[in-house]
Parts: sequence; C-alpha cells; structure tokens
Amino acid sequence: MEFSDHKTINDGDFDVEYMPLEGVERLERYRPGGFHPIAIGDYLHRYLVVHKLGSGGYSTTWLARDQTARKYVAIKVAVAEGECQESNILHRIVAANLDNETHPGKAIIPPLLDEFIVNGPNGKHRCIATLPGMMSLAGAKSASSTMLFQLPVARAIAAQLIQAVAFLHSQGIVHADIHPGNILLRLSKSLDSLSPDEFYEKYGEPYGESVVRLDNQPLTKGVPTHGIMPVWLGESAELIPLSKASIFLTDFGESFLPSTTPRHYSNTPEVGVPPEVHFLPQEPLSFPSDIWTLACTIWTIIGQRPLFEGFYANADSRAEEHVDVFGKLPPEWWGKWDARSRWFNEDGSRGDGQVGRPWAERFEYSVQEPRRRYGMEEVGDKEKAALFVILKAMMAFRPWERPTAQDTLESEWMRKWALPELKRIEKI
Repeated sequence: MEFSDHKTINDGDFDVEYMPLEGVERLERYRPGGFHPIAIGDYLHRYLVVHKLGSGGYSTTWLARDQTARKYVAIKVAVAEGECQESNILHRIVAANLDNETHPGKAIIPPLLDEFIVNGPNGKHRCIATLPGMMSLAGAKSASSTMLFQLPVARAIAAQLIQAVAFLHSQGIVHADIHPGNILLRLSKSLDSLSPDEFYEKYGEPYGESVVRLDNQPLTKGVPTHGIMPVWLGESAELIPLSKASIFLTDFGESFLPSTTPRHYSNTPEVGVPPEVHFLPQEPLSFPSDIWTLACTIWTIIGQRPLFEGFYANADSRAEEHVDVFGKLPPEWWGKWDARSRWFNEDGSRGDGQVGRPWAERFEYSVQEPRRRYGMEEVGDKEKAALFVILKAMMAFRPWERPTAQDTLESEWMRKWALPELKRIEKI
C-alpha cells in the first residue's frame, strides 16, 4: 500500500505573470475570486490601514487603526466569495465563552472584534478584526541566531498552548493547524497610544516595491500597484523575557467540528502530520490528531529544531521518520505498508545501511546540545523524564491511545514545570 497526500491550492497552481517580489505574497492571487488589493492609507470601514502583518493561502492580514476606539487591530481579508471558516469558528467560541468564562484557555483565543464585507474589483471579501500579535513563534525563532527560547519562556508558552487546545476541544473544535507560525506573542497595549506617525517613527515606514507585469502590460484594477513587506514588531527568541511570553493561538481556517464535518486529510505542515492520515484513510480525523501536532509543537518550542525532518518526498518518507523515532508501526499498519522494505527489516531495525536517530538522540541534538552551546538552561533529568512521558503518550501511533487535551493539562510536567512558569507571568 503506497500513500498519497491531500492537495490544496498553492502557489504552483498559478502561472507566473508578475515580477516576483521577495517577502510578498504571490501577486497572481490578485484576480477575480482572489485577494483584495489594499494600499497603506486605505480605509476598511472605520479602520485605517497602517501596515501589513502578513499573508496566507486564503487571506492577507493588515495592521489597522480603529478610528473610533483609537486602538490597533488586525484585519484579516479573505479571498473573494470564499467561506471564512475562521469567522464561523470564532463565532462559536464567542457563544461558548458565555458559558466558559473561567476556562484558562479562553483568554488565549483572540476575540472576534468586528466582521464586515468589503466589495472590490475581485469580488466580495469577508473581513474579520481581531487583536494584533507582536510576532509568531516561528518568526521569533527565525530572527534568532540561537533559534531557542529561554527555558522558563518555553515552558510558559507551552502551558498556554495546552490550555488553549483543551478549551477548543471542550467546545467540540479541532484546530487542525497547530504549529509555531500560528502562535502569536501578544503586543503591549501601550501600542494603542501611538498615532500612525508615531508608530512609523518607532517601527519604520511601510516598504513597498512596484508591481510589474512580465508582459509589460498595464495592471488591472484588481492588482495592487505595490507589494508591501510585512512589518517586524518582534525580537529574537532568546531575548524574549518571561514578562512578554503571553500568547494567542490563531488561524482557524482549517478548524472543524468532528461531530458535523468528517475530515480525512491534514493541511498542517509536514512535520506535524499525524500517522492516521495515511494509515487510517477511511477514518475521519478528530481530537487526537490535534494532540499529535500539539506534541510536535511543544518539542519545537522547547528545542531548536523540530522532532521530524521537514523535507519529505511523500507520505512514505514521513512514515520512515516516525518509525525511526518510535520504532515499528502497529502490526495492522506495518503489514500493509509496502514501502517499509526500503528502509527497515521486518523487526523494525534499519535495513538500508543508515544509522537511525531515535527519540533520545533527537532530544539531545535538538534541545540539550544547542542549549549547552549557547549557555542556556537545559532540561533537567526529572523534568525530562516527565516531559518524555507526556510527549510520547501524545504521539502514540494509534490515535485512540493518546491522552486527551484535558489529560495533558493535568500531566506531571504541566503541573510541576509548565504551569508554575505561567503563574510567574501573572505576578510580573
């Protein structure tokens, strides 16, 4: 049995029509049914566009000034005519919040501040306004020479992430796209006191490059005249103090309710795809798939590198990585995995002449050794033992054998190491 992957719309689905601009979304997405062209200084209802925050496959996100409330917001503008699943999920969370005001994970989901429709040359675009973040965890690591958070900061971030996932699951929601790029560090509320001019003085003016067609024809109304580079509001991972380690879990565009929406594919980044996507293709995904990706993300937060390598040729290569770390697959999967003989003997040992890198070796390579090299705190033996217990349980091959998010919330590592650091933030 060979495995194939679910395909989604990506940049390769469009012919190149414009001169590519580094750091800017694919300009070919500005077409009927696609992105809405936005320029700095535009108004989206009562919101003045001040800068760009980023973009994804189905939306662009902008920092805007609410001219009525005198506060900054993040405006996510979806592709034209598309259903905004994020809006649907946030509405459900808003309704759920009325009955779950005391759940610790509630505050880690950014509130839905506003929602409206913008008409443009490419169609009607649903827009949602939420609180802006300072930067993603992925951005903080990318900006860092160490690519490491201080250990107390990593613990506090992981604790909040577990709380957020436990809250979502309590409301019947699978996030389905948990990774460091979707976890944002919060911006200081002091930002609201800055006028747009003062904001530019502190963070720099927006930088844009002219959009040019390769055939030298004039631009259509549906294409912006300039591609805008996203603003950088953050700092390097190792420089982030515990006092700034409060987070949001964002981007609910892939989220779903298992009770009403059968899902048989995963669009999470390759390093976090759970094995049931390939070995149980007839079974719909549910909460355990989030638990697997949550464990992968916690590893990346604590360490310098992800647990699994990300350059997979296909699903069989992912399975090879999983077996390399955890050992032989369950018998009912192992026997139908035709590609196993490329890498392994029948007892699960390496048969391709390569030296395997099991769990403990990867932890040393990804977490401990880099921390020693940069003079940062390592994970102690007792903490490591507790961390291994919960992470390995969360990554059981069979999804029904994994702990729930609530179980994870109550784990020894969470109680003795992660939550105490989170409580320290509340006292700062």
